[in-house]
Amino acid sequence: MGVTPGAVLAIDGGNSKTEVALATADGTVLACMRVGGFTPQVDGVAAAVSVAGRGVALIRAELGLPADEPFAELLAAYVAGADFPVEVEALTAEFAARGWAERTVVDNDAFALLRSGTSRPWGVAVVCGAGMNCVGIAPDGRHARFPAVGVISGDWGGGGGIGETAHWYAVRAEDGRGAPTMLRKAVAEYFGCASMAELVAALHFGRIGEDRFGELAPLVFEVAGLGDEVALAIVERLADEVCAWACAALGRLELMDAETEVVLGGGVLRARPPLLMAGIERRFAERAPRAVLTVADRRPIHGAVLLGLDELARG
Repeated sequence: MGVTPGAVLAIDGGNSKTEVALATADGTVLACMRVGGFTPQVDGVAAAVSVAGRGVALIRAELGLPADEPFAELLAAYVAGADFPVEVEALTAEFAARGWAERTVVDNDAFALLRSGTSRPWGVAVVCGAGMNCVGIAPDGRHARFPAVGVISGDWGGGGGIGETAHWYAVRAEDGRGAPTMLRKAVAEYFGCASMAELVAALHFGRIGEDRFGELAPLVFEVAGLGDEVALAIVERLADEVCAWACAALGRLELMDAETEVVLGGGVLRARPPLLMAGIERRFAERAPRAVLTVADRRPIHGAVLLGLDELARG
């Protein structure tokens, strides 16, 4: 069958899930598959790309494509873990070695979010999912990006940060080091424990994984909605972070005074928690009033497809 001219094999690889799509030159998506999380920082580059490979195999099977030859003109992979140039290079080499397409481009998954939510090929995107990240593109093509590798790069937030912080406050509320909060009871009960002390022991001895902290984000928003001051402070801190990421990118690109689309995405922001969204809007009104906020309705895989088509159009 061979390579289909203009066909794009697009990949959006996030920490919680990976989507793989095959699109024709006019943007028609022929097939789209969802598989496991893309975590090269944990599993290694080859293993992460193999996760995407499971999605590719499903597409081959559904469309009856040969299993041993390229079938797309371009592979456009926008994935987590592509933060530093050396990581982009390693991922590009591994994707290209799989032989799925004639050409390969790889970059961070935040760029797919940006392209999926803007009406033009520039702007700023803030991701708040398992963690946080931000990218920006100026009208002249200049980029703003961040390492976004956790606490060591100055990051806080995302579902993991929200849940971990809620747990921290809940523990201190129980043992007397911190202020009273409804999170003390709510967090313990969420994990089926009678107390925070019991939960701490369960976490310490591995009966409950710390990777589950991200599950607490909706609970924090719920408790904040009841007026709990500690939970409200966590929500306010997250609103600060979203605005800080975006304003840093806008400032570096000299767009603070320009009407610029700021796309919000990731599971936490897509849920549109009312208190969080109100806090974000209030901060942007104060700091970047010309920013045009939008929560991306389309999934980032659509942005990955569009970026692939953009790349082909540039030749």
